[in-house]
Amino acid sequence: MPIDSTDQSQARQVQPRRPVVLFACVHNAGRSQMAAAFMRRYAAGRIEVLSGGSEPAEAIHPSVLEAMSEIGVDLRGVRPRAWSGSDFESADVVVTMGCGEACPYYPAKRYLNWEIPDPKDKSIEEVRAIRDRIDQLVASLARELLAKEPAFLALGRTQGGKG
Repeated sequence: MPIDSTDQSQARQVQPRRPVVLFACVHNAGRSQMAAAFMRRYAAGRIEVLSGGSEPAEAIHPSVLEAMSEIGVDLRGVRPRAWSGSDFESADVVVTMGCGEACPYYPAKRYLNWEIPDPKDKSIEEVRAIRDRIDQLVASLARELLAKEPAFLALGRTQGGKG
């Protein structure tokens, strides 16, 4: 049966599903929060971003708040949360950062394990280095996931530390 013009116009208006990235760690109070914030910044709504921990902390580490604030990212209103099975089920890419065996494995998902130290109890200089490494890794992943997006510009913080 031929498709009428109304069906064709509706088919053209269907938007592709945004990729979903889950950043998972233990406490969801440092690494995964920084990664999620960078991905939200870089993807500008073109990637759905989730983060969670296997054993969420009460609050984000103060040194992480400070380090992110230095580059214009305010995480003061963000609270650590537990990841859920549905987070893993909906994710296209799961980035783990220290949750090891606590993170469940779902077949047909892409898993990346980023070996990044936990910023808890680290000096602000050490947290800055962790932040900058996460920034590089997230920027690279965002570029890859959005490579077919013509409006997507080169990523990375601009000079002066603000993105």
